[in-house]
Amino acid sequence: MSLPPDLGPPPPRISDLARSRGPGGVPAPDADYLAGLNTEQREAVETVDGPVLVLAGAGTGKTRVLTTRLALILATGRARPWELLVVTFTNKAAREMRERITHLIGPSAEGLRWLGTFHSVAAQILRRHAELVGLKSTFTILDTDDQERVCKQVLEAEGLDTKRWTPKSLSGLIDHWKNRGWTPDKLPPSEDFANGKGHALYAAYQARLVSLNACDFGDLLLHNLTILAKHADIAEDYRRRFRYILVDEYQDTNVAQYLWLRLLTSSTGNVCCVGDDDQSIYGWRGAEVDNILRFERDFVGAKVIRLERNYRSTQHILGAASGLIAANRDRLGKTLWTEDASGDKVRVRGVWDGEAEARLVADEIETARRAGTPYQDMAVLVRASFQMRAFEERFVLLAVPYKVVGGPRFFERAEIRDAHAYLRLILSEDDDLAFERIVNVPKRGIGDTSIQKVLQIARLSGVSAMSAVRDLIVSDELQARTRTALSNFVRDIDRWRTFAQTTTHWELTETVLEESGYTDMQKADRATGQTRLDNLKELTQSMQSFETLPAYLEHVSLVMDLDRGGSDDAVQIMTLHGAKGLEFPLVFLPGWEEGVFPSQRSIDEKGEKGLEEERRLAYVGVTRAKSDARISFAANRLVYGRWTSQLPSRFVDELPMAHVEAESDTGYYGVTPGMKDAKSRWDEMPTFGAGYASPGWKRAQSFTAGRAPAARPARHTLIEGDGRLLATADPKAGGDWSKGQRVFHQKFGYGAVTAIEGNKLLIDFEKAGEKKVIDTFVEKA
Repeated sequence: MSLPPDLGPPPPRISDLARSRGPGGVPAPDADYLAGLNTEQREAVETVDGPVLVLAGAGTGKTRVLTTRLALILATGRARPWELLVVTFTNKAAREMRERITHLIGPSAEGLRWLGTFHSVAAQILRRHAELVGLKSTFTILDTDDQERVCKQVLEAEGLDTKRWTPKSLSGLIDHWKNRGWTPDKLPPSEDFANGKGHALYAAYQARLVSLNACDFGDLLLHNLTILAKHADIAEDYRRRFRYILVDEYQDTNVAQYLWLRLLTSSTGNVCCVGDDDQSIYGWRGAEVDNILRFERDFVGAKVIRLERNYRSTQHILGAASGLIAANRDRLGKTLWTEDASGDKVRVRGVWDGEAEARLVADEIETARRAGTPYQDMAVLVRASFQMRAFEERFVLLAVPYKVVGGPRFFERAEIRDAHAYLRLILSEDDDLAFERIVNVPKRGIGDTSIQKVLQIARLSGVSAMSAVRDLIVSDELQARTRTALSNFVRDIDRWRTFAQTTTHWELTETVLEESGYTDMQKADRATGQTRLDNLKELTQSMQSFETLPAYLEHVSLVMDLDRGGSDDAVQIMTLHGAKGLEFPLVFLPGWEEGVFPSQRSIDEKGEKGLEEERRLAYVGVTRAKSDARISFAANRLVYGRWTSQLPSRFVDELPMAHVEAESDTGYYGVTPGMKDAKSRWDEMPTFGAGYASPGWKRAQSFTAGRAPAARPARHTLIEGDGRLLATADPKAGGDWSKGQRVFHQKFGYGAVTAIEGNKLLIDFEKAGEKKVIDTFVEKA
């Protein structure tokens, strides 16, 4: 089967025929488009033929290399615009690349019809061959809401409880399967959902999409794989068509994207992948760092070009980041360097607790602002969204303008608003807004029509919605099922109001979330439920700073009111994942403690692989800073109502002393130029530079060689106290465990052991659900 005729070159226009030509029959590009490239960048641009992997470190100018390489291919006549396949991960990246190429080569860039995201290019291919997978070319691409509606239909058709097996969970799992390139007939037996019904549900979901002439985003690539694998003639036509393939951010590709690229790569192997294995941080959404690590095995004779000269950060920042990432074993190896020898060392500061950390960051932001640094040039990068709360409250108190990038502010999050609505209604029956928000959250079988009827009757009667409900549940105004649900809701509110008189407001909050079913609702959400539970845990812990529930709710109202002012000049608060690709002159990196960063959940679930991804995330965080990076950790955190001693992150100890200025208020460390003067359980980790002999590493070594170490100030007196090791790899530290035994975990709280496998325990936690953890990370309750 051959490609449709409209896949060929577009018909020439008069302006095209009359336009001045350069070598190769394309418009002459700017003669200076190669000017300004360094030696490695130029090599990456001019090594056009054969497989090439460009290892582009943070801030090394990879986008310029990609666009200039495209311009060179077109300018030398190696390919015409429609013979290039260029794929990126975001529409923004594709748009910026197209604009840059247009600036370099002029209107000829309009012919780059195969430049776009993986999904946009795959959609073009699928529309041309839709009938081969049972679709029409006019198929619809479903959004997330529509996918969940179809999942709900499939679950109900199987007679499954959609509260226990939620449509959102099934939708997320199906997306995961598609990212792995699994069709229903190839789904491994180990992949399951709803007690053995995962395969049948997946097959039913796919059949339903075909009947709707629709597909989801995962299908765009999955259907491409089916077409290209089963129809060799079509695959060969595309391989002939795409004479050159260029891929951006290759380290973030998942299995399906990897297979798709392999099927489209021609025998000439003219494929250029640009990426950085040290910045592969999206494993949680399917990215496979192994794709970039095995490039040389996939493409025999491939040339690897390292871009190591950094144009963003100072030498100390790069030295600290390089020393940190050197501890990872699974990496191709490169060392960033710069000619900019100025700048301060990376500052590492230990503080007493989380509130002290928030005060420290806020004070240093104000100091930097008075020194002339705009707020918008400063960023606070956290590992998880729940860490934002303390900084947001401190910024509001000091009137420091800020923006939360990539999500709502802490008190504006849906789960936080829901919890507050429950508490407001318990405190005051007259709060109809709170009633309307949570009367059917979680689902209680009270429909929107019934809720609006209650509110209408309340307004006509001049009473609160709760008062109207108390009257309606003893009348025949509503259906029996609705009356029963409302009666149970009123009973719960009354019980919690009575309970509030004998307990603390934070314990009341935990009880309400548990007994209402709100916690279970989040546990059932495999996609975002754990993040929301973490935010709710942070909420209950923050409430302990207030004497009463009214005092806490008044504080929240004031914070929300003071928060309303908007300004373009504002401090940026975001997660480390959301910061990739951005840069700021001054970056704060708080919360570098074991269990927080690296994330305990990531280590428990993925082991060494998870730890290495966490270290890559730390590397990304440090390299966001252009001139000033400041890391902090707290000695104590409030966990489930208990003050718990925290250990500094192992990443702190992996920072090379030559590039770090460390100070501690905790009494656990003295004031030294680096953190390794104090003995740490992570001292045996690999040291910076072990086994590396790249040009960048040699330059980094020569830069610091011969420099006398800074004079060490006198040590502070240590604070004496009792301490205990929270985690260790020594098997002798493990105890005897048995099924049903009650345990406590620093992050997940209390739970019971359900299965034992060597030193791994499967534990059903009361608040966090079922987790597999190493036995040394829990203690007997």
